[in-house]
Amino acid sequence: MSNANDRGADPGTPAASKALTPPADAKPPVRHPDAPAPGELLGSHYGHCFGCGGEQPHGLHLEARAQEGVRVTAEFTVRPAHQGAPGLAHGGVLATALDETLGSLNWLLRLIAVTGKLETDFVRPVPVDTVLYLDAEVTAVAGRKIYSTATGRIVEVKVDHFIENGRPAEIQAAMADPDQVRRSRAFEVNP
Repeated sequence: MSNANDRGADPGTPAASKALTPPADAKPPVRHPDAPAPGELLGSHYGHCFGCGGEQPHGLHLEARAQEGVRVTAEFTVRPAHQGAPGLAHGGVLATALDETLGSLNWLLRLIAVTGKLETDFVRPVPVDTVLYLDAEVTAVAGRKIYSTATGRIVEVKVDHFIENGRPAEIQAAMADPDQVRRSRAFEVNP
């Protein structure tokens, strides 16, 4: 997890970034010899976990896979129950997905750990029904603190997605608009 620790950070670094910077004496992570093999599905640690549990009706149902080194990949589909703004994923749900993916790294270290600090930068909105692809890795270990990073990405959605899934009356009205710019902008998703 990205845990708070400001030892060894550059004094000119903002406070939040200092807390996420491993100290100078941090060690590289070591994959446990009994860690799941690369490509192996890690599964849920608890059936009712909001992040990874299959028994949680509105949960993320996030599935993580072990990768080489101390790295995991995961994915989940943003559902209507996960939205904040109309049609877009709630930022807290996206942060939860990142946190859950980071937590999956513990399987590779064979350690029990919790999040001490989580900092998230949102680059663009994530539409409902989009699959979010996540990638996380441990970058350093210093005593009890585990420093990790994760990234979430979406794959481009073609305009056909909106045409096939939108309400027919609005789709027809947008497609009939003679103004080509306005017609194409009707299908943009908050860039």
